[in-house]
Amino acid sequence: MAEREKLTWVLEAEVFPDSHERMHAAVAEAGHEVLLWKDAWLEDDSWPRLSGTPVVFHGSLGNAAQLAAQGAWTPGAYCNTALFHCSSWYPGASAWLLQANWVRTTAAGLVESLPAVLGQLGDPDRFFVRPDSPLKPFSGRVLHRDAVTLAALDHGFYFDDELLPVIVAPMRNVGREWRYVVVGSDVVAGSAYLPDGRTALPDDPSGEPWRTAAQIARELDAPEQVYVLDVCESDGHLRLLELNPFSGADLYACDRREVVAAVSACALAAR
Repeated sequence: MAEREKLTWVLEAEVFPDSHERMHAAVAEAGHEVLLWKDAWLEDDSWPRLSGTPVVFHGSLGNAAQLAAQGAWTPGAYCNTALFHCSSWYPGASAWLLQANWVRTTAAGLVESLPAVLGQLGDPDRFFVRPDSPLKPFSGRVLHRDAVTLAALDHGFYFDDELLPVIVAPMRNVGREWRYVVVGSDVVAGSAYLPDGRTALPDDPSGEPWRTAAQIARELDAPEQVYVLDVCESDGHLRLLELNPFSGADLYACDRREVVAAVSACALAAR
């Protein structure tokens, strides 16, 4: 019998302390190597080269983005941030997207041209704003038109660039949320979750949320071979909430064995 091909998973244990052991165990059970992340590798360019060995990183979004940009390993980090900017994938996802109407501007542009921006959205009193970037230099939030300032967007605290691109959209009511890991065009694992991370349960593959995610994954022009897809409930309907890079995403209660098996197979096939 031919020996099973192996790869190395680099895990940043401190980022997901509540689920790290499950991820570590799933990688080891699959017969792959585990290497624990060290911040010093990026600081002094000393990361293990691991030449000839496929590597998959899972940890903080910031480190995933740096690794992907530097091409440290192959495939390394599934975190091509340019492809996960809302303005990059929103147009192709309009059939499922929670935000059917949206405007891209800058933090300063929103403050300085508020009536013009809101006029494109039906002139709402309250609206949702978030960074265009998946790196999320500030958290998405609902604002009232009478309280729109740079400080209200955490300018000067989380970010300093007044020209930071932002997405502005009408406020929508959001109920339950689910996260799915997509490999290729297939949903391989799913979890229901609360955004605060305190509650997460494995999702039922036969349920409507999983089926909705699977349909979207089949038909959507995927940003990367591996990514996460979030579905939410809004006004009685299931909608696509957002897409995020896999290598920096919390997997909540997703089945780690299924995730490791599918992502590893994808990484090995891409060699």
